[in-house]
Amino acid sequence: MTDRLMLLDTASLYFRAYYGVPDTVKAPDGRPVNAARGLLDMIAKLVTTYEPTHVVACWDDDWRPQWRVDLIPSYKAHRVAEVVPGSPDVEEVPDPLEVQIPVIREALGVLGIPIVGAAEHEADDVIGTLATRSTIPVDVVTGDRDLFQLVDDARDVRVVYTGRGMSNLEVLTDAIVQQKYGISPRQYADFAVMRGDASDGLPGVAGVGEKTATTLLTAHGDLSGIRAAAAAGEGMSAGVRAKILAADGYLDVAPTVVEVVRTIPLPDIDARIRPIDEDAARALSDTWSLGTAVHRAVTALTARA
Repeated sequence: MTDRLMLLDTASLYFRAYYGVPDTVKAPDGRPVNAARGLLDMIAKLVTTYEPTHVVACWDDDWRPQWRVDLIPSYKAHRVAEVVPGSPDVEEVPDPLEVQIPVIREALGVLGIPIVGAAEHEADDVIGTLATRSTIPVDVVTGDRDLFQLVDDARDVRVVYTGRGMSNLEVLTDAIVQQKYGISPRQYADFAVMRGDASDGLPGVAGVGEKTATTLLTAHGDLSGIRAAAAAGEGMSAGVRAKILAADGYLDVAPTVVEVVRTIPLPDIDARIRPIDEDAARALSDTWSLGTAVHRAVTALTARA
């Protein structure tokens, strides 16, 4: 059995599960458990399909770190439900999903999947750190395109992209990123900076879309090369040069916001899949009416233990 680490962008998955499974699925106490049941089915499919030997559920201990907000105040601002001075802001999460988070954490515990977060960092940063320091091949499971910057054939780091649904998963390698965007994964963060992302409150460079960003990166290598060429007035049209120069303040700070942190001092994590306590799994299923989803997840993980 070849060792392989699977890193789950957990919130990305349980949000997808919440919207993909009917909220008529409820526990005996009346709370919906559609996200929990859907996440368990996702884990069963992912483990069966990609055969990891290690799994980590990466967590947003801080979904909107203040240091990112200080650089770009609009960062995820439209998703803030409540500002909490001195603590992470409260994210706008549907109430029927919010009440399922404890169930999801309990289910992950029963399955033996460690939950790993880091103060003042997002799950993306936890994923970046664990992927970077891993000594075995890595699959990053996410619906967030920003994590494409982690793809690295030389280290066998892939992204399993869920953006088109669990029935249409896409595995991103160097060649696939190049094919889709015309750039290498190491250029993806600069590409994302210029393109912007409304869903994250990142404005991008006004008037520079994906096609222009790709053209500029192909010609100049990276954002530093692009800005140097714009400052020198060479290697691009006057119109594009003006757009780059006009975004000078944004380009000073945006790379730090977009680039995934890869150096969080996380403790050692025992993420190896191990035999699961069948009585605990049965109790989990009965308590929350999770049906056969628990059985499918346990079966998939047991096959890799």
